[in-house]
Amino acid sequence: MDKLGIVIKAINDKLGSNIVAINMENISPMFDAFVLCTAGNQRMLQAIKDEVVDKWEENGYEVKGIEGLRDSKWVLIDLGDIVCHVFDAEERDNYNLEKLWGDMPRIDIEKYLD
Repeated sequence: MDKLGIVIKAINDKLGSNIVAINMENISPMFDAFVLCTAGNQRMLQAIKDEVVDKWEENGYEVKGIEGLRDSKWVLIDLGDIVCHVFDAEERDNYNLEKLWGDMPRIDIEKYLD
């Protein structure tokens, strides 16, 4: 499975919702994609973060950093090529990164979902 697939599957396995992947290859020299998702509650947010980190490392990759840990409403996971944002619903609406990056192409994630 490719890197994006690892992230999408991990989020989906822990019931993350409204998963969006944005292609950032042509705008950022540092990463290729943003992945955004919503967690239903604080416990789910932490479970999604843990699953993404665990699956990433199980596949031999290094997590570069994590911002927003306990009691956060938004966790950013820097995976190098991919930056994963896990939000609670209110925080996602507040920051609205999809609108900020609305002119960037979306990546079809359906092939990673089961």
